[in-house]
Amino acid sequence: MNLTDPVADMLTRVRNACQAGHRRVDMPVSKLKVEIARLLHDNHYIQDFKVLDDGRHGLLRLYLKYHNDQSVIRELQRVSAPGLRRYVKVREIPRVKNGLGMAILSTPRGLMTDREARSARLGGELLAVVW
Repeated sequence: MNLTDPVADMLTRVRNACQAGHRRVDMPVSKLKVEIARLLHDNHYIQDFKVLDDGRHGLLRLYLKYHNDQSVIRELQRVSAPGLRRYVKVREIPRVKNGLGMAILSTPRGLMTDREARSARLGGELLAVVW
């Protein structure tokens, strides 16, 4: 399967799994996806994640989080795409749902949330927003 945008594929798989009420979702692994999973986990959007060896390239498994049978992740949107990259300066980083949500940025110092990027005074590529 040839994927032009693996991050959008990851977000779509998570969205679909949340909608269907699944407890977990699997996808092909990459360093970028593991970092996104780490940010989602550290900010309490998912319960846990594991990198599994399937004998080929490996799998990334996310364990989804629910509260009162509602998915904790209400919305997951890709902002920057391979065809149209979205870069933001530190002052342009959006406040997602007035600080209740989170933006994921790719900065020169790696993947960060909007809060981390603001405090480190770093701009970067706005990958996705979550709430």
